[in-house]
Amino acid sequence: MTDWADSIPVYSSETGRIKQEKKTDKPAGKPADGIVRLRREVKGRGGGTVIVISGISLPALAIKELAGILKKKCGCGGTVKDNVIEIQGDHRDALSAELMARGFKVKLAGG
Repeated sequence: MTDWADSIPVYSSETGRIKQEKKTDKPAGKPADGIVRLRREVKGRGGGTVIVISGISLPALAIKELAGILKKKCGCGGTVKDNVIEIQGDHRDALSAELMARGFKVKLAGG
């Protein structure tokens, strides 16, 4: 016999479909330690190189503005996802110099 104690109802003949609350078990983000990390990624990007800039402790709007400035400085494209800036191409030296000029502590992470 089946134990229905742990079952979750998904449909009721009285009300129809029952909406389920999605559980999002996202791990809490790392606390900002004041260091901006530049990481080069190639894997999973179709062979293209992307520089991922994380650890920036600014509001979302300011991060978006900073991403625009960095993209113009490098002459390339990029995006902001979850307060992480992604810049297309391998421009770590130029990005590092620009971020240090803006007062950030920069650390080159990864390969």
